[in-house]
Amino acid sequence: MGKRRDKRYQRAGRCPHVRKSGFQRRKLSLTSLIDVIFLLLLFFMLSSTFSQFSEVDLATAGQGQAPSEARPIFLQLRTTDLSVNARAVPLAALAEALRPLMSDETQVLVSASADVTAQRLTDLLVALRAIPGLSVQVLVPS
Repeated sequence: MGKRRDKRYQRAGRCPHVRKSGFQRRKLSLTSLIDVIFLLLLFFMLSSTFSQFSEVDLATAGQGQAPSEARPIFLQLRTTDLSVNARAVPLAALAEALRPLMSDETQVLVSASADVTAQRLTDLLVALRAIPGLSVQVLVPS
């Protein structure tokens, strides 16, 4: 009966020491898996940015200071003209118009109308930057 039982196990493939001739177990290679993980890591590292591209420093409000006695100068910029404290002034004569109104710490408030181009506003800000002693703030409509 022992021989019959061995033949039955061999046919069913249940005998642990008998293997089928067509099946061979391969070793699992981790090299390809490591290569794929390395490539993914490399891709994500190269596609991310490590520095802020267009960083803009914004001035934050400081602690309350005593209000200065100097009155601010109000500039109103339109597409065709510029006014300083409600008086029309050409852009070329802006420095001469501001000189009598300036004190030690002069604050200039710029209000641009909705139809003013960015280039016109930039030209005004460049002209104001050339005048020393001004603190310029551009008012944004809300």
